[in-house]
Amino acid sequence: MDFSLILVLATALAGIVWAADAVLLRRNRPEAAPEPTVVEYARSFFPVLLVVLVVRSFLYEPFRIPSSSMMPTLLTGDFIFVNKYTYGLRLPVINTKVVDIGEPQRGDVIVFRLPSDPSTNYIKRLVGLPGDTIRYLNKKIYVNDQPVSVVPAGIYDGEDQPGSLLLREHLGDVDHEILQRPGERSLEGTFVVPPGHYFMMGDNRDNSRDSRYDGVGFIPEANVVGRAVRIWMSWSFPGLPKWGRIGTEVR
Repeated sequence: MDFSLILVLATALAGIVWAADAVLLRRNRPEAAPEPTVVEYARSFFPVLLVVLVVRSFLYEPFRIPSSSMMPTLLTGDFIFVNKYTYGLRLPVINTKVVDIGEPQRGDVIVFRLPSDPSTNYIKRLVGLPGDTIRYLNKKIYVNDQPVSVVPAGIYDGEDQPGSLLLREHLGDVDHEILQRPGERSLEGTFVVPPGHYFMMGDNRDNSRDSRYDGVGFIPEANVVGRAVRIWMSWSFPGLPKWGRIGTEVR
């Protein structure tokens, strides 16, 4: 289900009904006659739908984290806001960029549409920019033959995957934490990022389906949705909300 398409159609329909009544029908309606129910609903809902459409399409869109692939940065059940204008303004549904504002930067946490299934949204960290050569070997990232700095930060004691190694990684201008699972291997290799594409990886390095794998691969620039910026709720049902995570900046 394409919620953007539904929202656009609902807004357009409400606007058309309201405008048609104002321009064509109202003048012929007896003064004492009540406003048709459908017109009343359209008049009431159109401004609300329009505001939601504008905010969701051009400013911020909420997403829920469904998996553990971005631990420890994002946990299953985190609800986040994604900035839709950081990388430029796109028209809803057709996703055509109409205003170019900025470009994704190495280290950004980005929501994107899966190339093999554009109806599915993924969230990963941007590791490789267009033209980069990314090598992942022995749990280490090399960008254009330069190793990415990683410093041990202890043992992860979170609810999911306790005992994993916690490390602090410096990627681009971003310092962030990643997880590694001792004794467990994930896909390694060398990847040359083509023009107009990005290479994404999850922070939970041994438990992430990302650009290393078929079905994800390199992410076209047109598939980028926006940059994750803040957690506004963290609640993995049926447990209690994680109040301490609310308002946390995504880095």
